[in-house]
Amino acid sequence: MAEKTPPRPVAELSFEEALQELEAVVKRLEDGDVPLDASISAYARGEELRKHCEAKLNEAQERVAAITEGPGGAKSARPVDVS
Repeated sequence: MAEKTPPRPVAELSFEEALQELEAVVKRLEDGDVPLDASISAYARGEELRKHCEAKLNEAQERVAAITEGPGGAKSARPVDVS
């Protein structure tokens, strides 16, 4: 029986990698074909991934806010045009 490679530590994942893995975990759990112990482990990994994604999004939001600050640190209420 081949040994399964342990998953990379969540802290090493990019936002996109973590989100992709989180989506896979959710799908596996929704499909319901996972034994109870494996479901609990998958749920715990999913929670770590969710927190990591949330932290990455918060970091990005703070960086964008810092970029959009006006003179004297006043923040602009205008939406940023991303097109």
